[in-house]
Amino acid sequence: MAQPFYAQLLTPEGALFEGDVIGVKVPGTSGSFEMLHNHAPLVSSLGIGKIEIEKKDESLIVYAVSGGFVEISDNHCTILAEKAEEAGSIDAAEAAKKRDELKAKLSETTHNREEAEHELAVAQNRVKVAG
Repeated sequence: MAQPFYAQLLTPEGALFEGDVIGVKVPGTSGSFEMLHNHAPLVSSLGIGKIEIEKKDESLIVYAVSGGFVEISDNHCTILAEKAEEAGSIDAAEAAKKRDELKAKLSETTHNREEAEHELAVAQNRVKVAG
């Protein structure tokens, strides 16, 4: 069995997860990566994607994340997410409806296009993570 280490997922609203884990996968802005026990010290920015936390009992918790930062050092991983939602709490139908609305809005947008594209990417990620 893999060695556990401590991880926490924090958002501006509060802690979503804290505890011992076997592994943590995150969407780095240059690509996804996984952290395990005795990982080299690292600080990285996060993109839009999913976080997978494998707990000590080998169960998996999945979150949709829309950016932030992760740090790991001395077997302590801290994820600071701009926004994160547990996959099971996302209403897939509502997320798909929002995505479709944002697609239509994007086709009509001439200003703030970058912001609209970001909102659409977040909505598409929520649909994907919801499953």
